[in-house]
Amino acid sequence: MNAGPLAGLRVVEVSAFVAAPLSGMTLAQLGAEVIRIDPIGGNIDVNRWPLTAEGSSIYWSSLNKGKRSITLDLETEAGQRLATELICAPGEGAGIVVTNLPGRGWLDYDSLRAQRADVIVVTLTGNHDGSPAVDYTVNPSSGFPTATGPPGGVTNHVLPAWDVAAGLYLALAVVGAERERRATGEGQAVTLALSDVMLATVANLGYLAEVQVNDTGREPTGNYVYGAFGRDFATADGRRVMIAAMTGRQWTAITTATRLAERLAHIEPMLGVDLSTDGGRYQAREAIAAVLSPWFARHALSEIEDLLTRHHVLYGVYRDFGQLVAEDPRCSLANPLFAAVDQPGIGKVLTPRSPMAFGRGGPGPAAAPVLGGDTAAVLTEHLGRTSEQVRSLLGRNVVSDPTCGATT
Repeated sequence: MNAGPLAGLRVVEVSAFVAAPLSGMTLAQLGAEVIRIDPIGGNIDVNRWPLTAEGSSIYWSSLNKGKRSITLDLETEAGQRLATELICAPGEGAGIVVTNLPGRGWLDYDSLRAQRADVIVVTLTGNHDGSPAVDYTVNPSSGFPTATGPPGGVTNHVLPAWDVAAGLYLALAVVGAERERRATGEGQAVTLALSDVMLATVANLGYLAEVQVNDTGREPTGNYVYGAFGRDFATADGRRVMIAAMTGRQWTAITTATRLAERLAHIEPMLGVDLSTDGGRYQAREAIAAVLSPWFARHALSEIEDLLTRHHVLYGVYRDFGQLVAEDPRCSLANPLFAAVDQPGIGKVLTPRSPMAFGRGGPGPAAAPVLGGDTAAVLTEHLGRTSEQVRSLLGRNVVSDPTCGATT
């Protein structure tokens, strides 16, 4: 393993919840040194669920893998000065901060630029006007909850999709702004609104244009794949399988694996559709499902997986999180994505590296830091504080570090 493609980049993260922490973790997994600053005692996400029986946040440790952690009293001028000094510390790859906190006071771009002219400040807001929003309030306006599930209702998904997408956009913004700084010598403020991430995605998938051009929007169709054929089916042993035909070859694979080609062919003259096309299969989706459902209901999951795999059908098995860990061979040490890592306060858990596998290698799976556990080391390495100065800061409760026996 080499140091990774972002080795030499130093990013300071001042954040909470999902998007900004995910951004920092993404950069750290590619080799950047990411230093997360939290208030003493932790930010508002330090105890977010899920928790261990002892009360440690599995959530927090999962989103902060590979980072360094320092804790400062950000309510004091002394703590704010240390944070500013760290963000604006010299170095070719330094002078970068990612945050989802309001850019006011010491975290304001102009204030930071006064300390380092080429500073890069990447900020996530809720809406483009700076007003607040979170994934759970952005998603209702996206159209997806009304297009998900049966007609006549709304169905929220539990995946924080806009937070995840925003986190990856933030990481790309850091790389883009740093690349531009290398070319021009100039830093900049980059802003990203969570609701704009949603709106851009809806537009990029064609759903806005569909309404404007065709004067109609996507209807709710349950678990059917929109514009092609795909649906979930119940098996004889109470499991569920999703199949999809996104190409003609994949449709042929389904008809061959189930040996229902002849019966499915009767649908064409009956409904006047062409099953060799995506649109025809979508129009006939309910009739197709009516033919396929009994076949799935007669077979156990193991039989179905064997047949679908043998005939190269595009399929997936529905699993809850427990079944994912217990059953899916991709979610195991057989997959080079993972290693068993001892996470302080949590235990030994399956931990991923970056899912991007670079040919020249990169950092392997890493644990999250102990909250504040790098404070003394970072103050010494990057801000040149002596041991005596660090002890003074600890004694005045300007900073905390559990490795130094400091209280929080």
